[in-house]
Amino acid sequence: MGVRGLAGFVEERGAFCAELRVRDTKLVIDGSSLYHQLCFASAADPRRGGEYGLFAETVRDFFGSLRACRVSPFVVLDGGRGADDRKLPALRERAAERLRAAHGLSRGEGGCVVPLLTREAFLQALRRLGVPFVQCFAEADREIAGLANRWGCPVLSLDSDFCVFELAGGYCPLTHFQWRSVCGGDGPQGRYVPARCFSVERFCGHFGALKKSLLPLFAVMCGNDYIELAALEAFLSAVGSRSGGRKHARLRGLLSWLSQFSEPAEAVDSVLKYVKKHQREEVRDLLCASMEDYTPSDVDLEDFFRSSRYECEAARKAGLPRWVLDALAKGKLAPFIINALVLRSTFLRVQVENMQRPSAHSTALPIRQVIYGLLLKASQNTEAASRSSEPPVFCEFSRLQKTLKKTFVQAASLPTDFCDDSFSLEKLVEVPMSHRQMLLLETLGVKMSFLERIPSHLQLPLAVTCYWICCSEPKVKLHQLKALLLMTVSGELHRITNDPDATGLCAEDDVIAYNAFLQWKEKRLENKDFDLDAAHSFCQWQCCLQMGLYLNQLLGTPLPEPDLSSRLYTGTLVHRLFQELKSTPSVENLFSSSPKMAQLYQDLLNTVES
Repeated sequence: MGVRGLAGFVEERGAFCAELRVRDTKLVIDGSSLYHQLCFASAADPRRGGEYGLFAETVRDFFGSLRACRVSPFVVLDGGRGADDRKLPALRERAAERLRAAHGLSRGEGGCVVPLLTREAFLQALRRLGVPFVQCFAEADREIAGLANRWGCPVLSLDSDFCVFELAGGYCPLTHFQWRSVCGGDGPQGRYVPARCFSVERFCGHFGALKKSLLPLFAVMCGNDYIELAALEAFLSAVGSRSGGRKHARLRGLLSWLSQFSEPAEAVDSVLKYVKKHQREEVRDLLCASMEDYTPSDVDLEDFFRSSRYECEAARKAGLPRWVLDALAKGKLAPFIINALVLRSTFLRVQVENMQRPSAHSTALPIRQVIYGLLLKASQNTEAASRSSEPPVFCEFSRLQKTLKKTFVQAASLPTDFCDDSFSLEKLVEVPMSHRQMLLLETLGVKMSFLERIPSHLQLPLAVTCYWICCSEPKVKLHQLKALLLMTVSGELHRITNDPDATGLCAEDDVIAYNAFLQWKEKRLENKDFDLDAAHSFCQWQCCLQMGLYLNQLLGTPLPEPDLSSRLYTGTLVHRLFQELKSTPSVENLFSSSPKMAQLYQDLLNTVES
């Protein structure tokens, strides 16, 4: 969500915010806002597909700052789109904006695109740091507001909707949360994070006698992710013109106009005079229903953080199996899965790829079809399964050259264990793990015997790499494969030399190899050209890994989940390795001073080539 134009208006008028020293408090954090902000703060190259290790370090530093100030964070993330799918038009518009940004980056222009696996890397980092978090069934805003009010603590977000919610502890915009500049020392009050807190009183006071209870109507009439009222255009133009041609004129005019009313019903009656008679009741119902979006939710997230059990009326109505809802709340299933289950509709996020070729996601289509096949076996009382008149297809919003296109995809036929009449999604967790592992590996075209020499935490990425080699179009070049495997080895070397949990795994020659690798990295790369075709191929690998992760999660992790923060994918490094392998084949021996790492690279290469 987000009220159109409000964030810029509040930013422009600094007087609406008060200085705040954040310390010794609980803090409810909008997780979706935070991972976007930290992704851009990590200063990774947006064209080369992400630097998940660097991102994870930024997440660690952020929560380290909170810990230093005795702030107890609770992260709340958006889940799926919700059964009503009210945000679909806004999500399509946002996906089109991302596509334009990705296209600009592919041409060397500026812009920002969040790398594909950022959300997964964020959740892994939260688990490793022990930060409590919950992933909601749908949009999280109302549940964030409800939890913050229960505790009387601030909300940290980038979402201007929190200017409209009535929040007991206030709303702190992330843009003014100076977590890199912790202040204070050893005094009685200790250290704090300098921040600013939006003041509803100052905001309403700026517009005379504006009542706080009118802010939800203001938000709805301005337009947000849920509503766009063309019927009110004449009215909004009229009130905007009264404020002259200044920036934010419509917003200023609407707020000034609302200040004459004592409560929302009176203002709605006045607005409807500007609406054609036959539209008035429909517009009234829409306005009143949309204002409800700004009432805090009665979902008890405090109880979830005590008992790890998530109860939500909307999820109950959707008929989700209990294990699915629990896994969603704990971040063990992605929103992609819930959207496919509840709506049979998904968005495939665009990356910086070659726009003249088919979407990088097309390579992973067979994996998605297996996911869809499993989700078709939802219990008969789920909303998706109850639409018996609809064909068993799933809608995907994806890229077709430089435009967003809706396509329909058939689910895959599944092996006997997963397709007889007695099987349902609810019973998936009862299927023997060996059978679930077999389905995962058959989907990826790999046998477990091929993976036995590989460390368990690298088995899924390597199985995905085998799939990528077989299914990518155009075919993966040998230099691209070797660059990817060398990057994997560098991540493993970084892990055993830097992770305290890996103590005992690191020998002296590993340290020597790691230092030599760091020296190599510091050398200036002469050829900094961006190879779009190589970028497209590595995008395909990330798409395959993403869907491999999702299928693995849905099946209850028959293979260990790989750690993205251990530099499993580092965009600038894999591109550099690819460029140097073309001109200097000896780069393949980068880790030769460590027998263990040299053997790992050879095992990875042999497994893929076999």
